[in-house]
Amino acid sequence: MTDHTLFDVPDADLDDLRDRLRRTRWPKPWPTVGWEAGTDAAVLRRLSEYWADGYDWRAHERELAALPSHIAEVAGAPLHYLLFEAETPGALPIVLTNGWPSTFYELVSLARRLSTPSEFGGRPEDAFTVVVPSIPGFALTPQRESLVAPVHTHDLWHALMHDHLGFDRYAAHRGDLGAGITSRLAEAHPEALVGIHLMAVASPADPGPDAVTPEERTYLDDVARWSTEEGAYAHQQRTRPVSLAYGLNDSPVGLLAWILEKYRAWSDCHGDVSSRFSDDFLLTQASLYWFAESISTSFRPYYESGAGITPPVRRVDVPTAIALFPRDIARPPRSWAERTYDVRRYTEFDRGGHFAPIEEPDLLADDLRAFFGPLR
Repeated sequence: MTDHTLFDVPDADLDDLRDRLRRTRWPKPWPTVGWEAGTDAAVLRRLSEYWADGYDWRAHERELAALPSHIAEVAGAPLHYLLFEAETPGALPIVLTNGWPSTFYELVSLARRLSTPSEFGGRPEDAFTVVVPSIPGFALTPQRESLVAPVHTHDLWHALMHDHLGFDRYAAHRGDLGAGITSRLAEAHPEALVGIHLMAVASPADPGPDAVTPEERTYLDDVARWSTEEGAYAHQQRTRPVSLAYGLNDSPVGLLAWILEKYRAWSDCHGDVSSRFSDDFLLTQASLYWFAESISTSFRPYYESGAGITPPVRRVDVPTAIALFPRDIARPPRSWAERTYDVRRYTEFDRGGHFAPIEEPDLLADDLRAFFGPLR
């Protein structure tokens, strides 16, 4: 069913957000510069003031309400998804999965380019029917009641695509958390996947130090260095997420600081987050987390992975494309990906980052069309 009431935030909730923003108890300043020790205070204050006085949630609420949102009953629970019908009948379906700290909203620009390519200078015959579900605990899909879910997210995706929407064969794309879901989807349901397109890959079983190539060793050293310098958020969300959630669910400035830092650090913005993302985009993402009270539940995939609840990816034998952007978290060499995947296409771009669907939607859409074209 289509649901047009998903984005109807009560006036009282909007007033409460603005009141909290105006009453923020700011921490005492540190003797550090800019983003050196965390989110830059000047940038955060500017955005927070705009969020409280200037940012028009109601206008963005209307924009969100105009998206093709649906709610499906899958495995006995509600699942929110966007459905962008292809401009050409019989087009290949594709499921796009959000990551963290993202939502379905980040994938809209890419979805439009894929579903109606003629509006962006492309060919109608290259269109996809695009499905963008929200991971349980993100935005408009409620979290699972039990940690040990009766159905894993990748199986929910297959039930949505195959059983609910009736697609016998379909494609899948994503990076970050979505890359793991997409990989497990292809591993579990290879008969249904024509191929997958990833911006990140699962690590193979330990090959042993003697089996690692020099290029792979450089990559692993880079990952270890990144984890030391940037990975504290993941360790916290994987081990003690609830302690963090109390503060971020209560303070919109705290929530914004936690998200904003990642949009700057993981994007191709050269230190200036505003060069890649508008204030309104960043605040709409933060507002979706705030009004849905989903920052806490968005940590669940990290915790479940750390606790061994999420199954590991062993081997994916469907055709796989890897698309790597220079400012993303990691750039695995092709040989590393081939240890786990049947890699048919491997592309390294010269610009873009972790949020490529909003940073470089044209590059990403072109690569998706090039890979899936022969597989249609």
